[in-house]
Amino acid sequence: MGSTIKLAATCCAATLTLALPAHASAAPLDANPCLTFFAKGLRCPNVVMDRPWGMYLDRGSFPGHSLLRAGNAIESIGKGPVELRGVRYSRLYMHARQRIYKRGRGWIMVRTGAMLRYKFAHLQRYWWKFHRAASFQLWRLDRSGERAQRVRTGPKVSYCLRDLDQTRPWLSRSPWPAHYPACSNTAGLRYDTLGTSVGWADVYPPDYPEQWIDVTGLRGCFAYVHVADPHNGVYESNEHDNRSQLIVRLLYDSSNRKGGCPGRDHGPIYHG
Repeated sequence: MGSTIKLAATCCAATLTLALPAHASAAPLDANPCLTFFAKGLRCPNVVMDRPWGMYLDRGSFPGHSLLRAGNAIESIGKGPVELRGVRYSRLYMHARQRIYKRGRGWIMVRTGAMLRYKFAHLQRYWWKFHRAASFQLWRLDRSGERAQRVRTGPKVSYCLRDLDQTRPWLSRSPWPAHYPACSNTAGLRYDTLGTSVGWADVYPPDYPEQWIDVTGLRGCFAYVHVADPHNGVYESNEHDNRSQLIVRLLYDSSNRKGGCPGRDHGPIYHG
């Protein structure tokens, strides 16, 4: 019987290996140097997600559906910029390595598992974006106001990473003018660099594509949660400050946003 189990396990393992997508065969990931002794010699980045803003209920985009829209921004607040260097490996994807700058001169490159994706989005065009850069989540609250159950997610996962707004110009090493440009929409691009400088943010208004969660049929109190870098494609000095939330009661009323729901109506909130 032991041999049978061993054989079955071997077969299953082989099947799983064959089923993995091409990008899963990349080189092993590096450890996060920003969480080790070596961090003191580096200008490690840190990203945070702003609290959802400009929230409104959209019943017109998809007939029969209620979409709760909100704007957001991924802000760079660390000692150094967020920077990803992509290399094309398929029609729609690039493997990306992260460049982390040293406190003196130079930099190191680390494999984090990050990918860039050629994505159809704003202005009805395709753009090279950081894939799985964010997650939109709706959580039902318990009586004490804590997140009890995730009930819905939104479609938005890919972001440009760029210097759009200088939201924290007082931070050390925040450059002026902007350093990282908007995403490229060049289909044949073989290499690409995406990044956000210290003190800058990539900002998306609530009416942009995929800036929503479908709340059709839901009633009660919920946490509308935005998460930056949920798959840890960017190594940071602090991996526990990437979430923010807004408490809402559904059906949503913009004139009474909190609506008597329990819990904190401010962010960021931290991993439990």
